[in-house]
Amino acid sequence: MAENSTPETEADLTGATARRRPRAQPLEVGGRRLAPETLMMGHGYDPMLSEGSLKPPIFLTSTFVFESAAAGKRHFEGVTGKRPGGAEGLVYSRFNGPNQEILEDRLGIWEDAEDALVFSSGMAAIATVMLASVRPGDTIVHSAPLYAATETLIGKILGRFGVHWLDFPAGASRAEIEGVLARAAAGRVAMIYLESPANPTNALVDVEAVAAARDAVFGNLAEKPPIVIDNTFLGPLWQRPLRHGADLVLYSLTKYAGGHSDLVAGGAMGSKAAIDPIRAMRNTIGTITDPHSAWMLLRSLETLELRMSRAGENAARVCAALRDHPKVERVGYLGFLEEAGGTQADIYRRHCTGAGSTFSLYLKGGERESFAFLDALRIAKLAVSLGGTETLASHPAGMTHLSVPDARKAALGITDNLVRISIGVENADDLIADFDQALERV
Repeated sequence: MAENSTPETEADLTGATARRRPRAQPLEVGGRRLAPETLMMGHGYDPMLSEGSLKPPIFLTSTFVFESAAAGKRHFEGVTGKRPGGAEGLVYSRFNGPNQEILEDRLGIWEDAEDALVFSSGMAAIATVMLASVRPGDTIVHSAPLYAATETLIGKILGRFGVHWLDFPAGASRAEIEGVLARAAAGRVAMIYLESPANPTNALVDVEAVAAARDAVFGNLAEKPPIVIDNTFLGPLWQRPLRHGADLVLYSLTKYAGGHSDLVAGGAMGSKAAIDPIRAMRNTIGTITDPHSAWMLLRSLETLELRMSRAGENAARVCAALRDHPKVERVGYLGFLEEAGGTQADIYRRHCTGAGSTFSLYLKGGERESFAFLDALRIAKLAVSLGGTETLASHPAGMTHLSVPDARKAALGITDNLVRISIGVENADDLIADFDQALERV
């Protein structure tokens, strides 16, 4: 639902009527560009198209009615490519729907993206993007570590269809990245896939260095491999990778965007040229999110800035309390990077506007100590995921990354003494008390 279109129906040359569009919502007032948190309250939605309802209704329908046979033909001419400009209007909920389109408009605002798509899960977003891009014999170059399901998708599932992979560590320098890309350039590189901060170590990837290395190795090609990044851990409040050279930004919208641990969804944002082939793949395989989840995400986006800010403030206080505890080896919290210095601090200064609320806690000991700590928690919940209103803690080596081979886990720093913690919006002093009493049990 483009905000710059007019609310009136328009007749095309065949006499078919095009779809009514919402009234354009203001993007600025008095010369001031409106902030995303302001635009979340109405952008992309015209109450007059829904009986004046202040909030969008949930459009629970599988199919949509054409105004005329000519309108139906025009739509499918766009779908099939017989007419330039793509599909117009609503036809079937596997392709789009009002709730999903409003959500996509609002997601794009956060990243200053030209276009956006929503999916039934974060992994559905990742898989659809990869399926739209790869061919047998291609190579995917990626940072490491990645979320274990992403590694499985690349290494095992796409590998069955002749897709190869090469990787570089999350904190790699431009020279190291360029070396890996040069090796991969012997064949077709489908994409450069990044995850920053890396799950679960919190190591940052230098997106600007990746873009420079990509341009150096593939600069003579008409189509350079796109840089795709999973921005779930910091985005959209604390990191916006499109500004630093990424072509596509992916999300598990389950996390901060949803923020209440009550839905599963994914998203992709970028230029229209980058999004269009992904939309075609999504239309074919049906990985779009459902209307109800889209509606819930619209609700959640209204408080995204408030929730993320509070969680970030809480995390800073909790990590400050944990870092000098005698039973803690170290705290992998981005907020400590600047005082530590080094390449990670440099990346943080250039790429990030905040440290986030998810961090890695390394205890003194191993699995036994980690399990004792996790089992003793009273407020924090022992569960996978992150970015919700409640504080969650998990053991990556024994849970989310259990399928990763032991040697690779060791190489990537996914150790038995690592506990991943996502701080919520509870009272920070209560959380500190909970972690203190749990550490006493270790």
